[in-house]
Amino acid sequence: MPTPLVNTFSLCARNPENGDLGVVVASKYLAVGAVVPFAQAGVGVVATQSSVNVSYGPDGLRLMGKGNCPEMAVKELTGKDENRETRQVGMVDARGESFSFTGKEAHDWKGHINEENIACQGNLLAGAMVLADMVKAFKAAKGDLSDQLMAALIAGDGAGGDKRGRQSAAILVVRERGGPGRLNDRYLDLRVDEHKEAPAELMRIFTFWKENWKRR
Repeated sequence: MPTPLVNTFSLCARNPENGDLGVVVASKYLAVGAVVPFAQAGVGVVATQSSVNVSYGPDGLRLMGKGNCPEMAVKELTGKDENRETRQVGMVDARGESFSFTGKEAHDWKGHINEENIACQGNLLAGAMVLADMVKAFKAAKGDLSDQLMAALIAGDGAGGDKRGRQSAAILVVRERGGPGRLNDRYLDLRVDEHKEAPAELMRIFTFWKENWKRR
C-alpha cells in the first residue's frame, strides 16, 4: 500500500522546569494522533510526518535513549532511508536539544524552526507564518507544557494551518510516573480523529480535562 501523506503541522517541546516532554499536531488527515506523535519520559519526543515513516518514532526514541542527540538520531534514520526526501521529522530530547529534517520533496509550503526545547515543523501549509505563529504563541503562553502546546496549535490553525483544511488533531505529554495510578508516563493523551474543526474541538476536550481530570 502507498505510504500515507500526513501533511501537517506540529510542535515538539520540553519543559525545562520539570522535564515534561510533549507534542501537538493537526492535519487534514484521519486520526493524525495515531501516526505522528511519539514520546517517552526522560528520553525525548518525536513528530514524524509528510510521507510518513512511522518507524522514525520508536527508532528515534531508541536512539535518543542510547544518548544520541536529536541531530544524530535524525541523521542516522534518514541516512538509511531511500525515501528520506519525502519525509519530515522533528525531535527534542530530555536535555532540550532539538533538530528537524524537511525533505526536498515534501509538499510546499514546508519548513521547520528549531530552538532550545522546541522543534516546530510543517508541510503543505498556508505559509511560513504558521510555524512562526506557533513558536511565538508557545513562548507567550502561561501555564504548563500542555497549555503552551495547545496555545501553539490554536495559533498555527489561526494562521492557516494545513492549507487543505482541518480533520484531526492530537496532544501527547509524558511525565515520569505521570499516567493513571502513576503506573506509566502517559500524562496527557487527547485526540480528535475526525472533525471539521479539529483544533477547536481538541481545545474543548483539553479544557474539560483541565477542569475535571488534570493530575497535579
